[in-house]
Amino acid sequence: MITRRFAVLLAIGLPLPALLPAPWLAVGGVLLVVSVLALIDLIIAGPLDGLRLSRAGDRTVWLGNTATTVLTVTNTSGRLVRLSLRDSWVPSAGAGSTRHELELEPGASETVTTTLTPTRHGDRLAARVTSRSRGPLGLAYRQRRQGWNEKVTPPWTLRVLPRFPSRRILPEKLARIRVLDGSVVARGRGHGTEFDVLREYVIGDDVRSIDWRASARHNDVVVRTWRPERDRRVYCVLDTGRTSAVRVGDAPRLDATIDAALLLSVLAARADDRVDLLALDAAVRARVEGGGHRVQLPRLIDAMASLEPALVETDFSLLGRELLRRDRKRALVVIFTALDTAPMIEGLLPVLPRLAARHKVIVAGVRDPAVARMASVPVKARAGDVHTAAAAERVLFERDRVRDVLDRSGATVVDADADTFASRVADVYLLLKATGGL
Repeated sequence: MITRRFAVLLAIGLPLPALLPAPWLAVGGVLLVVSVLALIDLIIAGPLDGLRLSRAGDRTVWLGNTATTVLTVTNTSGRLVRLSLRDSWVPSAGAGSTRHELELEPGASETVTTTLTPTRHGDRLAARVTSRSRGPLGLAYRQRRQGWNEKVTPPWTLRVLPRFPSRRILPEKLARIRVLDGSVVARGRGHGTEFDVLREYVIGDDVRSIDWRASARHNDVVVRTWRPERDRRVYCVLDTGRTSAVRVGDAPRLDATIDAALLLSVLAARADDRVDLLALDAAVRARVEGGGHRVQLPRLIDAMASLEPALVETDFSLLGRELLRRDRKRALVVIFTALDTAPMIEGLLPVLPRLAARHKVIVAGVRDPAVARMASVPVKARAGDVHTAAAAERVLFERDRVRDVLDRSGATVVDADADTFASRVADVYLLLKATGGL
């Protein structure tokens, strides 16, 4: 194939023969000379069959951070290769500079680094490597595109873990776990609901914890100590249906629910509770069950990274079958979904009484602050503003009605804006932990 330099050379050389006595013959001579030079340049260009490619670098990265991958190019041929290389990725991988100029001696290797700043969580693939071998004159080149599914180019997948902004409040929530456990004293000893041991009274203990019978037997004041419930089961249920695709702020609603589920999972794992994950819409998209605490959280994070909203209606009867069929032991079931009227009345409410009869159920929904802003009528309102405000007020009224119906059906409802949603869900869990509600 010819290069831009070939076209520029023709553009410069062709007008000159017009000044000669036999212009057409001269034009033909120029074309012949340039074409012969381009052909010689193409023949001299190094072969592409001798290139060997290999990859290394980051396999996982948190959304919002930067990853790097290294592509090593080795020239196994016996000729010099002047190489123009393009390392292409899918657009959502956020690849930086992808074009590189290399000059490889026979047997030499060079590495090129690509910086990735992904814009979405999930798996981001290396698309293809395009190689161009130029001749010394730069008039022609050989080219080959190597897709990720070819043996010549090694495949590479970058797993982008979901954004976890609520990590900033994690130390505060963990401190409350330690206070509940009694390992840290804050305004007195921590309280739980399971009996731990008897010990001697010390200044600062709650007098209500004194065991008078044990004190009489020991001839000393003895108090009962308690610890929080342990080894309880927590189900995080993520709705990945069409309502999870609605954008709340700059991100889909699913991102806010994943953030809250991550915070809850970390807290529950630190509190020695078992955390299971179930993500579903019309079908089950992810399921994580069992495993020790050390491997449980990485499995949960990895499963949440691959979740994407699906433009289908969520089948909550599938949720009922999954939870009621698998385990009869009481558990805390946290359903992350949208508190919209139609999905709740037609989907969740028919199965909620059966779930609430066996498990403690929390229904958590992210509220869109834009609806509340639209419900306020400006001072100088037009007819369109009034209609918009009325529609927004109706949406808020329906949301309150859904919340009341869910509450009467036996569920605890968490309804909060995206910036406080994860914290509110964690607070409800900690309250249930402290009061023995699990």
